[in-house]
Amino acid sequence: MSHAVPPPVFLAAGEVEKHFPAASRLISALATALANFSSGAEGGVVQPVRTVVPIQKYSGFLGIMPAYSEKDDALTTKLVTFYEHVTDPAVPSHQATVLLFEPSNGTLKAVMDGSIITAKRTAAVSAIATKYLMPVDSEVLCILGAGVQAYSHYEIFTEMFSFKEVKIWNRTKEKAEKFARSVHGPVQVCSSAQEAVTGADVIITVTMATKPILHGEWVKPGAHINAVGASRPDWRELDDDAMRNSVLYVDSREAAIRESGDVILSGAEIFAELGEVVLGTKPALREETTVFKSLGMAIEDTVPAKMIFDSWSAGS
Repeated sequence: MSHAVPPPVFLAAGEVEKHFPAASRLISALATALANFSSGAEGGVVQPVRTVVPIQKYSGFLGIMPAYSEKDDALTTKLVTFYEHVTDPAVPSHQATVLLFEPSNGTLKAVMDGSIITAKRTAAVSAIATKYLMPVDSEVLCILGAGVQAYSHYEIFTEMFSFKEVKIWNRTKEKAEKFARSVHGPVQVCSSAQEAVTGADVIITVTMATKPILHGEWVKPGAHINAVGASRPDWRELDDDAMRNSVLYVDSREAAIRESGDVILSGAEIFAELGEVVLGTKPALREETTVFKSLGMAIEDTVPAKMIFDSWSAGS
């Protein structure tokens, strides 16, 4: 007599937030996952480049992001939608759901809200890159953009690093002003991207831009840039000067040369994957001007999803 497979649990945003790992644990686990990914077959990570379904009628996209981590014993798929122009302010531009499976038999164990996972893991990976690549004694942080990723990056960066000054710019200044009022700690709202970038040691671009908003001539020599937006082959946040005159690090070479307009359209040469830096097989050239082009990888969802589910299981 066959036994019924138990239905998957559903973890809404509140449960995901409740069981989300602390920043230090998340960063440690993600650094290991990045190293495993860049180790090839021996790292035990199976992760194809994301499949993207364009919804041209509504200027939207559906991304499908599966990954398996043998060392974490975790199998997930993230479904994420991205719409360029959302008319209803109550509807976020990015929405995500993560499915967690039992690797040994394929049973679906959990369906969980993926928006918090996406926001926090992206910021954590940027923090890993920054730890290795930012100039020694960095004092000034610049954020371009004031959406969800700006908040998640600010949260983890102010927890992990000690910046003396934080500057922000957004195309709609009111959103930047709201950001400055909402977060803990002083934030200077700038009237232009150039004003925000000038003198910054670490720059984070988290915008909806499709054309460059960061120009290399503004960037302080030796600064580090986390380029997080512009996830399509024809979109850009950084101009040719910024891309070509920096040492370029990426999360995935394969993804960057297929998906990143900043990389493809500038013709910039990729120096290393971030995982190679974590492994120690490629150097962290923090004395140079550096760019970390973050596209986001499925394994970066797998790791926190497994940690969240394990925490929930332990408490249920």
